[in-house]
Amino acid sequence: MPIKILPADSAFSKCVREAAGWKCERCGAQHQEKSMGLHCAHYMTRGNWGTRFDPDNVAALCYGCHSYLDSRPYEKADWFEKHLGVGLAQIVREKAKQPAYGIKKFKAEIAKHYREELKRLQSLRANGEGGKLKIVGY
Repeated sequence: MPIKILPADSAFSKCVREAAGWKCERCGAQHQEKSMGLHCAHYMTRGNWGTRFDPDNVAALCYGCHSYLDSRPYEKADWFEKHLGVGLAQIVREKAKQPAYGIKKFKAEIAKHYREELKRLQSLRANGEGGKLKIVGY
């Protein structure tokens, strides 16, 4: 059963892609802003509410890289370990195992946070900030 895309998921995904400058973090392919070809790819699946909206748990990946890694779980784990660093990857894995009691009742606040965060990231870009931007997590 597919996981429903919530307004919080949509806002978070936009932040991830904006922070990456609309560039695939694996192959480097540049995408147009608002392109459907660039995805917010989760290391630990979105079903893990403890890491669903964690900026350390995601990367902006093009459709091809996202599909490739999702179909090869060991390569995906290796890639994320290199991307994040072994220590941070381990922290994300541990967070994903922890229950996230009560977080679902904050969906509206999470969406609001990431809509505001997107505005901040877009402002940084408009003012000439380049490279990967840091997302302030909820």
